Amino acid sequence: MDSTSGHRDSSAERPTTLPRWLADAERLDLAVYAAIAATETPALDRALSGVTRAADYSKLSIATAAALTLFGGPSGRRAARSGLIALAATATVVNLGFKLATRRRRPDPAGVPLARQVPMPRSRSFPSGHSAAAFAFATGVGDVLPGVAIPLRALAMAVAYSRVHTGVHYPGDVIAGALSGVTLGQLTSRALRRAEA
Repeated sequence: MDSTSGHRDSSAERPTTLPRWLADAERLDLAVYAAIAATETPALDRALSGVTRAADYSKLSIATAAALTLFGGPSGRRAARSGLIALAATATVVNLGFKLATRRRRPDPAGVPLARQVPMPRSRSFPSGHSAAAFAFATGVGDVLPGVAIPLRALAMAVAYSRVHTGVHYPGDVIAGALSGVTLGQLTSRALRRAEA
């Protein structure tokens, strides 16, 4: 446990022969997490806890897809389908592939104020599945409706940050999750376009 930040030092789980740049990145990741945990933000705590809970099981994305299907006409239905397929493909790769390969432990939320804490998931920490799913959905929808991608990406950023704010992920986890979501979302969207051509 890191005595200065009050959370588990995940670098202890990694080989001691890490390249210097990777060890530096790990220290920076832990320091940013500790700084966020130590900063009092009572006005944001409830809102961000609500965001992260609403993103559990991709509820925000599913609700958005339902709205697009009901009110968006043919383009909305195509966008919803594209977003949900990108989300499903990304969640499968991230949760059954990346997380099992990296096996990074979750942060110790001891230093996080109780008002912002949410139940700690049992899965591994790297990368963030919530972030990956939210960005994959925004990417898939945006492939069909580019204008809708802007608010969805803003929402995905809020989901990603909420995972750090509530103490269930390190910043590096959500950055990797966002990059995974965008990349896998683009690949899925391209495959869908080819299949429909």
